[in-house]
Amino acid sequence: MSKPRELQHDLERSLPAIASISTSLSHSQGLSPYCYFSPEKRKAISDVRRTFCLFVTFDLLFISLLWIIELNTKDGIEKNLESEIIEYNFKTSFFDIFVLAFFRFFVLLLAYAIVRLRHWWVIAVTTLVSSAFLIVKVILSELLTKGAFGYLLPIVSFVIAWLETWFLDFKVLTQEAEEERWYLAAQAAAARGPLLYPGALSDGQFYSPPESFAGSDNESDEEGLGRKALTAQEKEYVRQGKEAMEVVDQILAQEENWKFEKNNDFGDVVYTFEIPFHGKTFILKAFLQCSAETVYQEVILQPEKMILWNRTVAACQILQRVEDNTIVSYDVAAGAAGGVVSPRDFVNVRRIERRRDRYISSGMSTTHSLKPPLSKYVRGENGPGGFIVLKCPSNPRVCTFIWILNTDLKVKPSLR
Repeated sequence: MSKPRELQHDLERSLPAIASISTSLSHSQGLSPYCYFSPEKRKAISDVRRTFCLFVTFDLLFISLLWIIELNTKDGIEKNLESEIIEYNFKTSFFDIFVLAFFRFFVLLLAYAIVRLRHWWVIAVTTLVSSAFLIVKVILSELLTKGAFGYLLPIVSFVIAWLETWFLDFKVLTQEAEEERWYLAAQAAAARGPLLYPGALSDGQFYSPPESFAGSDNESDEEGLGRKALTAQEKEYVRQGKEAMEVVDQILAQEENWKFEKNNDFGDVVYTFEIPFHGKTFILKAFLQCSAETVYQEVILQPEKMILWNRTVAACQILQRVEDNTIVSYDVAAGAAGGVVSPRDFVNVRRIERRRDRYISSGMSTTHSLKPPLSKYVRGENGPGGFIVLKCPSNPRVCTFIWILNTDLKVKPSLR
């Protein structure tokens, strides 16, 4: 029974959704400080490209080590070097495999570390040359009669050359191209000014709940009056939304009791907080260089766009708009930990409020007739949580974003 608890604890601490918020928000029209780096800082070599260069260096060093081991036989390194280099013979020498590794090292570092090319043609050439040479050498040479190294050196050289190609094509170039696209999108959004939608919004774009105030006694229990009469089930959704909102307000009021967990270079901070009857809750607090209205329109008013900025969410669908402040949504979380954690789905009620100093979207798990539990997903549960966007009174172009997350992944206990 202890293993499932440990797994669930680790999954909750890993918080794939929270861990990706900084990079994910950069994919939502300027919601990340990365998009506002100076051009000089953005010219620095990326982490993934630096890792590729280290792997290319490892290629040369590893082949060199294997070659030195092969040279260090009973005849001695000096005599074997003379035999393989000065008296070079294509059929028996390993020296050309070392030269091939140095060729890959020199060309790839020149192209991708010094010149910093963003195209695959250079590594395509090095891999083609390496593959063709090694195939011809294995066919025509007598290396296979020289023991284990006759097999090991060509195979290792061939495999590493193709690993370098895969890493550059599927990791380095893909990630850098994606970052560049979102950087340009962020700059275009910033150039348009603090508001993406300065004019009146049509009902087809967004729905906008009326402004409300914390602790206000003016809210009527019949919040849809004048529009439509709420059914008993819809009134229950409204009640659940208000309950989640009350818990969120209580969490925000006790910020001095939040327990620090971690932060990053951008100043984003993750806290934890224990909620009675709901357990540990994770809180992300981040400073965003865009207006609160932008985050309100892009994140809070359009939950179905969550898949664009949160890579841990595979689908998000609005099942029902109950009234101006309340909706019911269906979310599917992608699998995690290499398939160890299967996809989860959630049905949530969300309550949205506009206040003078902030925008709030609170929510918690509920049920809905359109989305009963499915066999292909594990139905997870969310406790009270949501998004809070705090306006900056001195600068309308920046805001503070708070994400409160309380979730139960429903990890099945082991019988052992």
